[in-house]
Amino acid sequence: MNAIGPMKTALLIDESRKIFKVSRQAFVDPAILELERAQIFDKCWLYLGHSSELAKPGDFVTRSVGGRNILFARDGKGNLKAMLNTCPHRGAQVCREKHGSAKSFQCFYHGWVFGLDGTLRSQPGEASYAEDFKERSTSSMQQVPRFDSYRDLNFICFDKNVESLSDYLGPVREYLDLICDQAETEMTIVGGTQEYSMRANWKLLTENSIDGYHALTTHATYLDYLKATTGGLAQVGFAGSARDLGKGHAVLEYKAPWGRPVAQWIPSWGEEGKRELSRLYDGLITRFGQERADRIATFNRNLFIFPNLVINDIMAVTVRTYYPAAPDFMNISAWALAPKEETEWARKYRLFNFLEFLGPGGFATPDDVEALEQCQRGFRNSSEAQWNDISKGMGKEDPSYDDEAQMRAFWSNWNEHIFQVPA
Repeated sequence: MNAIGPMKTALLIDESRKIFKVSRQAFVDPAILELERAQIFDKCWLYLGHSSELAKPGDFVTRSVGGRNILFARDGKGNLKAMLNTCPHRGAQVCREKHGSAKSFQCFYHGWVFGLDGTLRSQPGEASYAEDFKERSTSSMQQVPRFDSYRDLNFICFDKNVESLSDYLGPVREYLDLICDQAETEMTIVGGTQEYSMRANWKLLTENSIDGYHALTTHATYLDYLKATTGGLAQVGFAGSARDLGKGHAVLEYKAPWGRPVAQWIPSWGEEGKRELSRLYDGLITRFGQERADRIATFNRNLFIFPNLVINDIMAVTVRTYYPAAPDFMNISAWALAPKEETEWARKYRLFNFLEFLGPGGFATPDDVEALEQCQRGFRNSSEAQWNDISKGMGKEDPSYDDEAQMRAFWSNWNEHIFQVPA
């Protein structure tokens, strides 16, 4: 059994007694947050954005990733670039807009001009600089140390020695394929970014995002609404499994009572919806065969990619990241993802589902915010009430979607990163 003592691990584990507990100090201690920034966010692959956000050359977005300001742009040749949004001259942020399209980027401080790939093009008083000044790598905007993508999902890492993205994702790729294969052509981000915050530790949202156990209680209002309006509960019940995907990644895969605009019909969608979803389902069978078509169409997935990316392929597809601003405060960004070629009918109900349940004003998110903020308030008693218990389903060969094996996967990897000690 592990012991906290002077904190050398956050976990209390006893396999024989099926005990797996997490110290609540991990949710409140500023020193832990500093370790997380150094050992996790500085060293792991982090999600940057989807290729569809930069549809044409010159398109760009700026966002904060792992505590850095990043400029994500498509250059004149159509290549994606991820740059530190910092002028090499005096350090000013070069691009001050959240998104847009440009032919170049100009630092407003001294007027240095950079190409879409970050290369220095010109600066006032050029004659006063060395002849080869523009050719020096230090005169251009700095690229992030590592940049790679999988299925149009783009990631960066600030550790140049990190393993390849493909190796890092490993078995996660199977589930990303199931999500992305919903589209005949390609997936696309629909609309812009939803941004909100929560007065809770970031790891609580990790747990909650892959927690099937809380659905029936925390989201009882939504399930009552489904029963009253869609007939969905009479069609399909909750059933499925959890899987540890290694390296802190995990997934829930399960059936659920809501409609899925991939190809799971519910009565409230009427005959038009039935025809549309039959067409989509037939297309999946043609492309992938019956077994894979059923898995894509009728199974939901809550996919977690360590340390802070969640892709919920449920009644709609949402991509979500979240970063700590303090031990008890996080900032969250979310995007809706959909097949680019889907019909007006499918897009309408996909976005309706996204807003109804997944969005900041939907049924789910306010419930979750309240629950996680209540947890953070409860952690004020962590000196005396020291442990969270996540032992549900421990020892099972085939954990259920509402067990906690997936959380144990996250915490074991987290603990190894922070304390350099395997669970």
